[in-house]
This record gives sequence, structure tokens and C-alpha cells, in this order.
Amino acid sequence: MRTVTRRYRWSLSSLLVFTLLSMCFPLRVHADGGAPNLAYVSGTSSGVSVIDVLQGRVTKRISVAGDPHTILLSLDGRLLYVTQPGLGQVSVILAETGRPVCIARLPGDPAFLALDQYRNILYAAGNGAARVTALDSTTCAVRHVFKMESPVYALAVAVAATGSSVIHQLLVAGMGAMAIFDGLTEQQLGNIPIPNGPQYLSLPPGETVYVTTRQGAVDAVDIRTRAVNQLLTGGVFGPMDYDALTGEVYVPDEKHNLLAVLTPVFAGTALPKEPLRVIHIDAPPEAVAITNDGQLGFIALRGGKVVMLDLPRRQITYTVDVGGTPHFVITGLYPPSTHITPPKASAKPASTHEMIASNKLVIVACVLAIVLLVLVLILLLQRRQTRKVGRQRRRPSRQ
Repeated sequence: MRTVTRRYRWSLSSLLVFTLLSMCFPLRVHADGGAPNLAYVSGTSSGVSVIDVLQGRVTKRISVAGDPHTILLSLDGRLLYVTQPGLGQVSVILAETGRPVCIARLPGDPAFLALDQYRNILYAAGNGAARVTALDSTTCAVRHVFKMESPVYALAVAVAATGSSVIHQLLVAGMGAMAIFDGLTEQQLGNIPIPNGPQYLSLPPGETVYVTTRQGAVDAVDIRTRAVNQLLTGGVFGPMDYDALTGEVYVPDEKHNLLAVLTPVFAGTALPKEPLRVIHIDAPPEAVAITNDGQLGFIALRGGKVVMLDLPRRQITYTVDVGGTPHFVITGLYPPSTHITPPKASAKPASTHEMIASNKLVIVACVLAIVLLVLVLILLLQRRQTRKVGRQRRRPSRQ
């Protein structure tokens, strides 16, 4: 009974450690959760087509006008965020029903999105205006407008815990450089020149940002040192994605009908020979989505088809006809079936100072909780050692 009790105490302690670490130091999150149920494809005949992964067929069509381009999902798969450059707007849609929650009409033919899940901010931009608009991700209310020096070609968000603070950064690909903004203070932190003009961005965990260029190259940019290294040339590269476990980056090459798989680039190490391998496809790939567990890949092809790849076996599992001209593909969970009342657009968003204060309070609370947990573990260890010594003293000596 004592053994069972001690095991229970240690199991409970381990659970507490895991829970605290998960709360205080969250990893980068993804909509698909590692094992997705659905794949969403924009630019199809209906606007957005939804593929059931297990069934291997389109099970839902969401009517979205305005030639939808970039699409993103909320963390729970409840909300679908869509750019509609043909209408000059961004829409938030209920993924289950296709019903609109809110709409933001923006200048510049918005085609690109980035989402800060922790702060509920949706960034939108297009290459028809030199600006990035920060929206409330549930009400579409405008929180801030970032003035740029040129039209915008891509967006990305980086969130990381460093020491006693949480960093929220917005990366913006402009005409000839990548600008970096502090998401909390909304101040520009730097401007990194990118030869041949940046196009699409991908941010695996770490300090390296992968950037395609409009002149047919793929670069690795070290955020810390701001060094730019060219990895690939001679292609026409589309929106990228990465394997969250291995860090490998998948780059669609429309010119050569293939996916180039890149070895992760780490700061302070020699550049690997790229690509690590290639995956040949029968038609030009427009975009790719890789599940977090690295098991599946979804490739949107020119001509209105989507291919699902079994990545470990490196073979095609099935092909789905979605029609239209696919622009973007993402994966996600089945959306929750609970009824949602769209929030009122007049809801007052939290200020930057409130968000900073909230982050500080969370960090302080986590530190105190971890200190308390360490003390509990020390007490358990001391009690275990005391009992062990007591048993040894009571044990009769052998003559």
C-alpha cells in the first residue's frame, strides 16, 4: 500500500510539473493539432472547399465570393479567417455552418493574413496598399494600422517566451525588405533587406525565417543576426509549410512540378546542402500544408486538384478534385457544434498596456507556482529519505 501511495504521489507531482510547464511555457500552436480531420482549400469553385481527411472527398463547400486567397483557422477550429481581394475585404466565418461572423473592408486588395492566437489579433494586408491592418479576430474591429514603405507581399507572426517576458513579433514582407514589428508596442524593430524581393514567409520553431523571393529564390534569414543566406534558386516558389517535429520545410516549386524539402537551418552552424530531397508531382503545386506530426501533406495543384501525401512512405494516398484555381490549403479539426452568437463589433478591445500587464501577471504567477512545486518535491524527497534511514536503523544487524 505504501508503494502504491508513493507512486501516486510521484505521478501526481509529474502531472503538476507537466501542467505548469504547459501553461507557463506554451509551444507554438497549430490549428491541426497534429492529427487533422479536415483540409480547407481556398480559390475553389465554391470559394472554400472542405475535404474530410479519412473519407478522402469534399464533404462541404463554403460559399465565399471575391476570389478567396489566404485562409486560417482559430485554435479550436471554430472560426475560419478568409481574405477576399476581389471584394477588398476580410471575413471571419463559422467553420461549421459557413455563416459570417464579421467583415472588415480594407484598402489594398487584402490577400494575406497572419494570426496571433494568444492576443486574438488578425493581421491583414495586400500588395495594393502600403499598410498592415490589425483586427480583432472575433469582431473585425480595427485595432491598429501599420504604415509601410511599400506594398505588402506576405505576413507572419512569431510568439516566443524569453526569460521573464513573452515576445510577439509581426513580420512583413515588403517590396525589397522584411520589416519586423513588436506586436505589443507596435514599434518597428528592424528592416532586413532581402535580395530579389521577399514573397512568402515560413517560421518553424527557432530563429530562422524562410523567405521565398519574387525572382525565384529561397532564403534563410537569421532573426537574431539578420544574416540572409540563399538556399535555393531557379524556381517559382509558392506558400511554404514545415514539419513541427523535424523542422523540415516544404517548398512548392511551380516551375519544376515538385516539392523541395529543406533541412532545418540552425544559427551558428554550417549551411546544409539543399534540398534534402524532392517530391515530384504531376502538376504545378500552388501551396502545401504539413500536419504537425509529419505524417500527411496536402498539396493544392494548379488545375483544381488536391493531393494527399503519406510523408513517411513518400507516396500519394489519394487525389481530390476541388475545381477552380486553388490558392491556399490548411488543415484543422472538426469544428465544435455548439451554437455561437457573434460578438458585437462595439466590444472594447484590450489595450496594449493591459496586454503587457496581463503577460507579466501570468509570468509572475507561473514563477511562484513553480517555486512552490519545487518546495513540495524537496519535502517529498526529504520525507522519502527519512523513512529510508528509519527502516535501515530498525533493520536487525546480522551476526
